[in-house]
Amino acid sequence: MIPRTAPAAARPPLLTRALVLRFVTVIGASANFFLLLSVVPLYATTSSGHGGDAAGLATSALMLATVIGELAAPRLVARYGHRGVLAGGLVLLGAPALVLTASGSLTWILAICLVRGLGFALTIVAGAALTVSLIPAERRGEGLALAGIVSGVPSLVALPLGVWLARHIGYAPVCGAAAVVALAPLIAVPGLPGREPRSERPIGVIAGLRTAALVRPTLVFAATALGAGIIVTFLPLAVPSRLTGLVTVALFIQPAASTVARWFAGRYGDRHGTAGLVIPGLLASAAGMLVTAGTRSPVTVVAGMALFGIGFGIAQNATLTLMYARVTSSGYGAVSALWNFAYDAGMGVGAAGFGVLAGRTGYPWAFVLTGVLMAVALVPAWRDRIADGSGG
Repeated sequence: MIPRTAPAAARPPLLTRALVLRFVTVIGASANFFLLLSVVPLYATTSSGHGGDAAGLATSALMLATVIGELAAPRLVARYGHRGVLAGGLVLLGAPALVLTASGSLTWILAICLVRGLGFALTIVAGAALTVSLIPAERRGEGLALAGIVSGVPSLVALPLGVWLARHIGYAPVCGAAAVVALAPLIAVPGLPGREPRSERPIGVIAGLRTAALVRPTLVFAATALGAGIIVTFLPLAVPSRLTGLVTVALFIQPAASTVARWFAGRYGDRHGTAGLVIPGLLASAAGMLVTAGTRSPVTVVAGMALFGIGFGIAQNATLTLMYARVTSSGYGAVSALWNFAYDAGMGVGAAGFGVLAGRTGYPWAFVLTGVLMAVALVPAWRDRIADGSGG
């Protein structure tokens, strides 16, 4: 008799109750953030009397507070646990939205942006390690891909929807809706674990900054994030008013392309390696900015946003995957902090710098110069490719 092969061990379930509850908080935080990401700069421009500079300052304030919050959050998590910090982040993200339109003063708007940025940072830091801890190790790649989609879909809908709603029903209703989507998920927080168990001392951010294998992908991703901050802040202002409908379409296409590209980049990387995707992602992102310089043409704006979205999605997946692969589990926190720092700092610097640049050159040339600047990151990208090939 031929012996039967023992059945393979059953794979652990991916969508546990705790992970589903975590996804509820992800959707709430992401929807709030992206619903107002382009709306607040528009409100600052129209209500403060400071023009396009106000738009750049609003996004920069949001990103500055996010970066500072990400650096401070690990200590808060160590003291209060992931659940408490996550809840605090949702409150700080949602509650200020209710009072944003109480004043059109630029000082008031920037103060609201600073508080919301801090709240967003807390949801990111407290949630990142928590998400990984809720995914079985055997299905981590699949689980992180799913988490990326869950966080990406709200941006797909909320980013263009926020601009459309603000122009059709006003700023106050949009802000009220943003507050609700952030505060409602608080009911899911008690079902989450309060602290992530640790078996070893975590690697700090400073140690990560001293590691070239982590710094190089961080710089490359920061360069692509420059473009992301510029697009959400200035595309509604750069496109002629007669093409306002085009902005909604473009702000839908860009995150849609990013979400799809991020998913396929992950699948491709699992089979063929991730290192080879970094440079194509960077080049596509830079090329998208160059194409978008034709702001008076619907075709070039849509094509530019699609191309940038594809490149940005590839860069997101490739850089983060590489960085996680280069550390042990004790370095996951440092990787998350560095990668999110690159994301938020890149967006903030891009928005602030582009506002000043566009005031001197006009929007089309500012997009061209941004694309060229992004391409400079080919230097660390190429060095990383060589080091990766040599095992360095």
